[in-house]
Parts: sequence; structure tokens; C-alpha cells
Amino acid sequence: MRGLFRWSSKWWPGVVPLVLFWAIAAWNDTTAVEADLAGKAASAVKDIVLDKVKISADGRDIDFAAEAFSEAGRHGALTAVAAAPGVRLVNDETRLVPEAKPFVWSAEREIAKITLSGDAPLPAVKGKLMDVARDQVKGIEISDQMGLARGAPANFEDVAALLIGQISKLKDGKVSISDSTVSLSGMARDLGGREAIATALKNLPQGFSVAANDVRAPPYIFQANKDPVAVTLALSGYVPDENVHAIILGSSSRKFFSEKVVDNLKISVGAPAGFVNAVIPALGVLSRLSTATLVVSDREVKISGDALYEAAASQIHAGLVKDFPKEWQVTADISIKPASAPVDASVCQQLFSELLAKSKIRFLTGRATLDSDSTGLLDRLVEIALRCPNATIEIAGHTDSDGEDAANQALSERRAQAVLDYFVKAGLPADRFTAIGYGSTKPVASNDNDDGKSQNRRIEFLVR
Repeated sequence: MRGLFRWSSKWWPGVVPLVLFWAIAAWNDTTAVEADLAGKAASAVKDIVLDKVKISADGRDIDFAAEAFSEAGRHGALTAVAAAPGVRLVNDETRLVPEAKPFVWSAEREIAKITLSGDAPLPAVKGKLMDVARDQVKGIEISDQMGLARGAPANFEDVAALLIGQISKLKDGKVSISDSTVSLSGMARDLGGREAIATALKNLPQGFSVAANDVRAPPYIFQANKDPVAVTLALSGYVPDENVHAIILGSSSRKFFSEKVVDNLKISVGAPAGFVNAVIPALGVLSRLSTATLVVSDREVKISGDALYEAAASQIHAGLVKDFPKEWQVTADISIKPASAPVDASVCQQLFSELLAKSKIRFLTGRATLDSDSTGLLDRLVEIALRCPNATIEIAGHTDSDGEDAANQALSERRAQAVLDYFVKAGLPADRFTAIGYGSTKPVASNDNDDGKSQNRRIEFLVR
């Protein structure tokens, strides 16, 4: 017995490594089989739309977890896995993708970034919406924060793509879907953007409606800058159409007789009500100033510059209420231009003549009422008169030869007097001026044509 025990104790330790080698080989073989089986199960469902798929094998049994987008899809996936070669049993850990109530999706723009969030009904739809965003708004960051959920309304993909197209028209803002309604908010990038978005929303598929469209238009800006050094009036910003464009250019040419009008205006929709009725008197104010700036933003008018004399500044402030539409806000920052050096009578006469050679004082047809387009010219004439305080000045009125001589004489006198009254309101002493009418007795051109008649209808200044 003792010998047998000694023999046994010698051989059994050698069996241990053999057992370990066998176990390792068996384990490796099982692992390979399980990996192969899991791969076959995964291949069986590769063409089925699923989310969060997890497949593992335990022997010939498959643990299968996934989220399906329909009950039919879930059942089909289970059937496909169970039918995979070698599978004995499927441990079902599948479920349906959660349903969103309400189904909400949105795209939000922060100038240089667009974030897509909320839910999409399928991974492929999610990818397509990202592609649409990259295509519609190139060169900025697109962030995907979308989840997946069931419950999307019919035509969701088409509506979401249409809304992404609208966010490209926004400087910043948000577009969203909640079940079958859409909402939009933010600031349009360009004038006309708000109207373009409203037009696009008319193409929503049947069943969808607009719950809110709070897209704001950018400020409607019109600007005018008067530069006495460059002798220019620069117009920039927007006008609503060609007709208004022509009206503003025509008015500017009449009011600013010395300055070259530089037209940088563009046409765009979105002008506030009363636009022309605010811009024209604002340009009239500008014509009475030296260096001057006009900014019209929506229904707000801001004017700044130097009046040529003190009374002009007071008159401008008084007219801010009565000359502009009531619903508009008008502010003026008006200072007084430093007085120019005095000159003698001969220089004063020369200055009057040079100025009136550039333009003429206008009146309403057949009347002695001063045309508002001549206000800037009249202020320049007042400024000249202020420079020769010791001179006496004759204001001479002239007409063309149309009509009765007596009527022409009376009209020329009334027009000369209207100019004198303007000078007195400007603060000049009335006794320095004499208003005389000459009717049609002193023509400077032929009365046989319209151009000659226009030259004959005039006001002249004679400095004594």
C-alpha cells in the first residue's frame, strides 16, 4: 500500500496542467462560437431600423436589447434574431422607442451657430435634417442635439426642412414644431426677410398651421449726410419703391441746390407708414443746416447739425411737431454755426449774386407763398445779409409777361414782400430792406419760351 501511495503521489500533479489546457481550449472554443453567433444575430437585423442595439451570446442563447420604432419592427427584429443559424433561445430585452407627446422639434440660430434639438422620428430623418441645415446655411456651426421619439405628425420631415430654410433668413431666432403647429421668432437678416418667410409658410403641408410668427424686420434705415467741405449730400439706406426713390431724389435736388446728390439708396419692402411724409420735411430741415446728419430708423427721425443763425434753430425746433406725421418721433440736436466775418456792401452784393446764380427763390404757382424747397436757399441769403449789417438792401420782384400787367405788378410786389417778411422773421431789422415789384418790365430773357419765362420770374437783391 505504501508503494502504491508513493506512485500515485508522483503522477497526479502532472494531470493538473492537462486539465487547465483542456479548460482553456474549451473556453476559447466557446468564446469563438458565441462571438460568431452574436455576429450572425447582428447581421440578421442590420436592415431593420433600430436604436441602441446590444447583442451578446451566452452559449447558444442570445441576449437581445434594442429600441424599435414600431411594434412591427420590434417583432420583425426578434423573429430575425431567432432565425439566425445556431440560435437556440432569444432573451428579449427589446422595447419601443418612447413616444413624445407633444412631438416637439426646433432649430435655433445664434448668429454663427445653429442647434437642432427636440426629436426626430427616425435616425435617417435626423441625418437628413442635419444635411439640410448644412446645405441651407453654409459656413457656420451646426450642432445636433436631437433625440429620437415616436409620434411625429405626418409630413414632419418636409415641414422641418422648410423651417430650416427659413432660419437661414434669420440673423438670430428660433423655428419649432409642436405636433401639427409651427412657431417662429427672431430678427430677419435683411429687409424683406420677414415677408419672404411669411410667403414660404403658405406652403406648409395640409394639416399644419402657424401658431405664431414673431419674426421682426431689421430697422428700416434711411440716412442723409450733408458735407459742406465736399459739397455733397450723400443718401443711403432704403426706400420702398422706384416712385418714392424718384420723389426723394427730386426733392433733394431742389432743396440742395449747391450740393451734389450722391445716391446710394436701395429699394426694399418694410418701410413704415408715413415714410415719405417724414423724410421730405426732414430733408427740408437738413437743407437749412451747415454740416448735418439725418437718420430715419423705422418711425424715429434724428437730425443733428449747425443752423446758420439763431432764429433758424428756433424755427426748426418749432416745426418738429407740426411738420411731421403725428405717430413719428422726431428729435433734433441743433447748434448754431459760428458767424462768418463781416464784409462790405460790394462783397455782400457779390455773394448774393453768386448764390442766386446757383438757384432761385421759388413760389407756389401764381401766388406769393414761398415754396418750402427754397427754405435752405433763403437761410443762406439771410446769412449773407447778416454779414453786412450796415448795408441797405432792395428786394426786387420780377415776373414773366403772361397775364395782365397790373396782376403781374401786384404779384411781383407781394413776392418781394414775402421775402422781406422771411428776413424779418429771421431777426433782421425791417428798416434795412425795401420790397419793390417790377412786374414784367425788366426781363433778362425772352418771354417767347418756357425757359426764358422761368428766368424772368425771379427775386433779385440790390445792396446799397
